[in-house]
Amino acid sequence: MTPNALSGAWLIARKDLTIELRTRTAFLSALLFALLAIVIFYFSWDPTAIPASDLAPGVLWVIFTFSGLLGLHRSFGVEQQDRAIDGLLGAPVSREAIYLGKAMANLVFVVGIQIVAIPAVALFYNVPVISVAPALIAVTLLAAVGLVAVGTLFSSMAVNTRLAELLLPMLSLPFFVPVVIPAAQATAKLLSGRPIAEIAVWLRLLGAFDIVFVVVCMLAFPFTIEE
Repeated sequence: MTPNALSGAWLIARKDLTIELRTRTAFLSALLFALLAIVIFYFSWDPTAIPASDLAPGVLWVIFTFSGLLGLHRSFGVEQQDRAIDGLLGAPVSREAIYLGKAMANLVFVVGIQIVAIPAVALFYNVPVISVAPALIAVTLLAAVGLVAVGTLFSSMAVNTRLAELLLPMLSLPFFVPVVIPAAQATAKLLSGRPIAEIAVWLRLLGAFDIVFVVVCMLAFPFTIEE
């Protein structure tokens, strides 16, 4: 992408983040959902039947997947008021820059939830995260990029439908599976104390999915946003 496109993408991302900082509705809703899910899973957990290291990765990725959808839905929903999307499409920036800007803002949103959710899971389930923090950060960031790349595209497709809240999960979740499974597998190995070298294959797989999803979604976005 050209420097002008990257500059336009950054301006769009900053606009979305500024709106969210002022209202904080989507972030607080997603954060409340994440914390509530952690508590519900904790009180329904039998530690004598399932070790914490086996349960915690599943809890983490269920939280990230569904709380992230709340922010992804709002990504283009905020543009529907007063048809702000028309002004965005009329701006002197490429459609790819619009997609990238929205994806950048969504990535910050998802990472913000991860920053709170991971320590909360570590506290409730007493799993070691400090000793594996660099590797865990790499896994969560790579997975977040894949989820955001797909979710941003489908958010633009679903926003103009009557059942956007239902359609977005239906479209996104099947494509989240190739990202969530490697991320959950890598997280499970890290939290169970396995050597970091054992997650290398999962990191490569996440990186490959990220490259494919980002490129394909960016190329497809101009066609979806015009519909």
